[in-house]
Amino acid sequence: MRYALTYGLLAGVIIAATISAVLAAGLGHSLWVGYLTMLVGLTLIFVGTKRYRDVEKGGVIRFLPAFGLGLGMAVVAGIAYVAVWETFVAVTHYDFMGDYIASIRHARESAGISGPALAREMAELEAMRVRFANPLFRLPMIFLEIFPVGLVVALVSAALLRNPRFMPAAG
Repeated sequence: MRYALTYGLLAGVIIAATISAVLAAGLGHSLWVGYLTMLVGLTLIFVGTKRYRDVEKGGVIRFLPAFGLGLGMAVVAGIAYVAVWETFVAVTHYDFMGDYIASIRHARESAGISGPALAREMAELEAMRVRFANPLFRLPMIFLEIFPVGLVVALVSAALLRNPRFMPAAG
């Protein structure tokens, strides 16, 4: 549990702080940058699982315990990510949905979409803005941004680290 809390918290805070800093600096938002940041931050799942295998388990861990630990780290990272994101939005009054809708409108107009097609898409996005204002909708949605990435990293980490010859403990 200590490993899940430590490495999961570190991953979630690092990811959310990095993404918040990029947004606060006005560098825009990109799905690729966001998910790449998540992937890099969530490598702490691998680091934490390896450290647990090497220090606590004498260099040997089975797939399910390694996956369970990684999953725990992913959950903690997701919760930390949501908490830091919500704090960032509350402090800066950042209008994520407003910026997102404006960027979609610009992209569609640049692609030559206009008239009823654009109006229909904007109406759908406005409905999403209303749903996103509800914390019971927003918080799980924010969690679901990061958790699938953590799930994949936990699976890959468990698959690799179950082999004691893969990156064996030093000394």
